[in-house]
Amino acid sequence: MTIGVLALQGAFIEHERMLAQLGADSFEIRQLKDIDRHMDGLIIPGGESTVQGKLLRELGLLQPLTEQIKSGLPVFGTCAGLILLAKKIDGGEAPHIAVIDITAKRNAYGRQLGSFAANAEFKGLGVIPMTFIRAPYISETSGAEILAEVDGKAVAARQGNILVTAFHPELTSDLSVHRYFLGIAAENSSKANSAEIAV
Repeated sequence: MTIGVLALQGAFIEHERMLAQLGADSFEIRQLKDIDRHMDGLIIPGGESTVQGKLLRELGLLQPLTEQIKSGLPVFGTCAGLILLAKKIDGGEAPHIAVIDITAKRNAYGRQLGSFAANAEFKGLGVIPMTFIRAPYISETSGAEILAEVDGKAVAARQGNILVTAFHPELTSDLSVHRYFLGIAAENSSKANSAEIAV
């Protein structure tokens, strides 16, 4: 299993460490030629969504990555990654990759709760630790399944091969969310292989 990790800005190294602990290979995506490599999934890390969006456009990565995701490439976005993947952004930022039917509310918790930790139920995983850093939350959804809520606000969702969390699972020692994503990637890879054999 090989996962590409967008490494333009943000907490990408922490994701790579999580993947290594789970026995998955990873490589960093920094420029257009990097996405020519085979990947079973893509992780878009936390950081600053406006900066990452700008770099995606300037480096010519936005359109090809969007096309790969729309063609079925599994993708996991955390915090800023959630914002980049959302079809709508509440807070004055234009959509970027725009592939999951959610509205992301930027900097939703304000300065006072800029960073905090919680333990909450994640559908199918039980109660897990969640670290929030100037996090968004999902204010609306029109097609994605909500997987977790904290204080009545949606903080994780899935739609097909797309997984998003407002929190940073890579900043805890809990591997369950990354394991869940690798399961999505493995299932997708298995379907793709079956389709090739059928042809």
